[in-house]
Amino acid sequence: MGKPVSNDLNIKDLEQRSRLIMNDYGMYRYVVLAASVIIQLCVGGIYAWSVFVSPLVSEYGFSTAQTQLVFGMTLAAFPTAMVFAGRLQEKRGPRLVATIGGFLFGCGYVLASISGGAFPFILLGIGVIGGAGIGFCYVCPLATCIKWFPKYKGLVTGIAVAGFGGGAVLLSLIASTLIDRGSNVLEVFRVIGLVYGAVLISCAMLLRNPGDTLHIIQKGIQLGSVIRQSKFWSLWSGMFCGTFAGLMVIGSIKPIGVSAGLNPKQAVLAVGTLAIGNAAGRVFWGIVHDRIGRYAIPLSLAVLCLAVMLLLPSAFSGLTFALAAALTGFGFGACFIVYAAEVAAEYGPQAIGNIYPIIFLAYGLSGILGPPVGGALFDHTGSYAASLGVAALITALGIAATILLARYRPVRGRL
Repeated sequence: MGKPVSNDLNIKDLEQRSRLIMNDYGMYRYVVLAASVIIQLCVGGIYAWSVFVSPLVSEYGFSTAQTQLVFGMTLAAFPTAMVFAGRLQEKRGPRLVATIGGFLFGCGYVLASISGGAFPFILLGIGVIGGAGIGFCYVCPLATCIKWFPKYKGLVTGIAVAGFGGGAVLLSLIASTLIDRGSNVLEVFRVIGLVYGAVLISCAMLLRNPGDTLHIIQKGIQLGSVIRQSKFWSLWSGMFCGTFAGLMVIGSIKPIGVSAGLNPKQAVLAVGTLAIGNAAGRVFWGIVHDRIGRYAIPLSLAVLCLAVMLLLPSAFSGLTFALAAALTGFGFGACFIVYAAEVAAEYGPQAIGNIYPIIFLAYGLSGILGPPVGGALFDHTGSYAASLGVAALITALGIAATILLARYRPVRGRL
């Protein structure tokens, strides 16, 4: 018969042993945390993708749907690779896996830079290879920091992945500056591949787990049993709905502003404020989850739903649109902390490497569907109103699903 997947005694014992290890390693855990934030800052630049949409359309004849397909493919390859990377880092450690990720990320963007603007090669380079690199880099800081700071799962996860949300601020500034000074978009891809790839590999060298006792496998935590729980599907559906809506907006935030009557510089400001909100939201929702647990999930989705509905009405000025974009990022950022923190709290730190990536596949599916659907709706209607309406509806469905499914008791049976 299946066993309950939660094992509080094992989790508490794991945390007690890990605190003893902290005394032996002293301040090195902060080195790991700093390296983790920088890694996330680099790979999080993918959320600045809307900066590249206009140059690809005007200089290389991409359709809006094609630009969003590259973005969506990146976000599909990212969690798919994370499934394999999560298990590998539990066996071989985070340093090797993050190094592989940095190499793949750099090579993907360099390949795009020498593509001559051919859509298939940009899709392969940034979408597939670069996306896989993000997946290998992303999971290592997440799993490693929870092991170094077991008492503050939500907070430390939020800090670690805040860099991912804030990465769009840095890259949007760099890319916009280079493009404004006359650099071709392919030249910008080359800079990203070489510089970011080198930084990722350097920071990967600093990652390591605190000790062997943190690798205790929690008895009763088996994937076959987990996926038969309604709680698992509550988390999975919440992740899908929140990221579907968020990615539909993020992939086109600059064009949304321009189509509503803002000038390009005002729209670029919204890219930055959305990223700031994204980063701030990850820390904030981590603290909230540490306080109120799983109730942070529907609450964060409600904030995201409200923000999406405010985007177009707020576009009468650059400032109000930027604030609405920041609120969108604030709600969206919760998707990358509340589910990871809930998995760690329910199943233990080990689950970040083998259970959380399965939930994160929902993000990959939303990446395939959300941005291309948003782009296709705009191509068909000439307005982003339909896209934002769909995003708000999906988020509302996510609120209902996370509340209803979480109430059901686990389904137990033979594995």
